[in-house]
Amino acid sequence: MTENTSARPHPLDHLVLPTASLDIARARLTLLGFTVAPTGIHPFGTENCCVFLTDGTYLEPLVVADRQAVAKAIANRNVFVARDRTYREENGDEGFSAVALGTESAAADYARYMEAGLSAGDALSFSRAFTDATGTSDTASFKLAFAATGKATDAFLFACERIDAPNVDRTALQAHANGATGIVEVVAVTGEPFEQGRLISIAAGIEAQGGTVYELPNAVVTILDPAAYSARFGIPAGAPSELRFAGIVFSIRHADAVAKLLAANSVEHHTRGGDIIVPPAPGQGAAFIFREIA
Repeated sequence: MTENTSARPHPLDHLVLPTASLDIARARLTLLGFTVAPTGIHPFGTENCCVFLTDGTYLEPLVVADRQAVAKAIANRNVFVARDRTYREENGDEGFSAVALGTESAAADYARYMEAGLSAGDALSFSRAFTDATGTSDTASFKLAFAATGKATDAFLFACERIDAPNVDRTALQAHANGATGIVEVVAVTGEPFEQGRLISIAAGIEAQGGTVYELPNAVVTILDPAAYSARFGIPAGAPSELRFAGIVFSIRHADAVAKLLAANSVEHHTRGGDIIVPPAPGQGAAFIFREIA
């Protein structure tokens, strides 16, 4: 076993999208055709309004709701909120800060990250209430282990172990007007694709295919240099960064229906190679790419 592998490759779990306002994020995501879950409250000062997909992945728009609670959590070495604060200080309140990977043992991942010199700090355990579309509530519990490089302050990854899954019905929350069913690709930008790829390789427990493509069990993570990103999607790659998560590719059923929905809602978009591309906007911290998959 090499440092880049683990007992089992980790699937994509969810994506963290910092935002200045959950109201703005909720409005923007609704315009894009997503169903947005009720607000979730963390015990350390942040809140979210998630978008759940039928493939089991989800988006986590994240806002700072209680600055005093966040400051206390950071003082207590809470890596999740500490990295969120660093991201916002460097990039503002809108963006795409982290990729969460599913795991059966966050403790084992923490040990791997420590051994590889990529641990971003202490593991974190917490619980929060989860409410479905009908108002039914239960408790969700998680344990997280964090990975990052010393230089890449614009991005981090973490292993997410679901200790207790809430006993609620997500069916209504997974039905989206745009027909989105899952996340098939996450796109990162860096001037050093091979060097920064080591972080993703170790975090996910999987070797790269072709040097910069990481095939997770349920999605792909692709690392592009800025020029390749702009050429592929027809939008700027943004300010220089050691590593930045920049694009999310969703699987959809019917591209024509999505194009009509976006046009009806006056959402700026364009097509490239069959993909429908929506540039980042307030409440939408990354480029959203919709791809019809039969």
